[in-house]
Amino acid sequence: MFEIAIDQLYQWIGQYAWPFCRIAAFFMVMPILSTQLVPTRIRLGLAVGVTLVVAPMIGPVPMIELLSVESFLIILQQIMIGVLMGFVVQLLFQIFVIGGQIVAMQNGLGFALMVDPVNGVSVASISQLYLMTVNLLFFALNGHLAVMYLIGTSFEQLPVGTIGIVLDNYLEVVRLGSWMFTGSVLVALPSIIALLVVNVSFGVISRVAPQMNIIAVGFPFTMVMGLIIIWLTLSNILPQYEHLSEESFEFLRQMVK
Repeated sequence: MFEIAIDQLYQWIGQYAWPFCRIAAFFMVMPILSTQLVPTRIRLGLAVGVTLVVAPMIGPVPMIELLSVESFLIILQQIMIGVLMGFVVQLLFQIFVIGGQIVAMQNGLGFALMVDPVNGVSVASISQLYLMTVNLLFFALNGHLAVMYLIGTSFEQLPVGTIGIVLDNYLEVVRLGSWMFTGSVLVALPSIIALLVVNVSFGVISRVAPQMNIIAVGFPFTMVMGLIIIWLTLSNILPQYEHLSEESFEFLRQMVK
């Protein structure tokens, strides 16, 4: 009778402890929540709240002693799953940061740096503008609800156990680096083409009127035109975000399968 009660206690603790490891690791890595602006207590509290909702709905977890080697392997697997899922969402946001860096270098605003309160580093002001826009779109399009649903349904496709994500999915996450750079180029491409036309026009002017000091006139004019082009192309962020977020969430759904 005593052994049965101990086994039930192990299963009850594991029913909440192991899903908590996956959910907490996901919240510690995913964008916005993983920033320095969000205190650790809030992240842990949110992870506990989601665990209390999700844990009763998942299937029974393995009845394993909590201090055994198998238990630590399960904890490691759950942490790896949560970290990988959060890392994929993080790559989605970094696409627009890199795209802003490319645009800033093209229009001469690469030296205009701002301290990023999210990561604690200095980034181009255009990247900060794109990142704030994507953060607003993330909440406006219920992205926070989508990631909550995704982390909850991941226990159906990939239940708690010693078997985690297959090796091929780890390699696919590495290949997402090329997807990130490709997406950043697509985000910055309209501004790059428009600024290229401006620079070519100044090259023609310098050949037609060599007496004009093209350096003194061209640099501030390029900056002004760059700001106007960014203002005109800012509406392009929404369709790009919808397309890229759909690809990232589709990859996450395939990964947990």
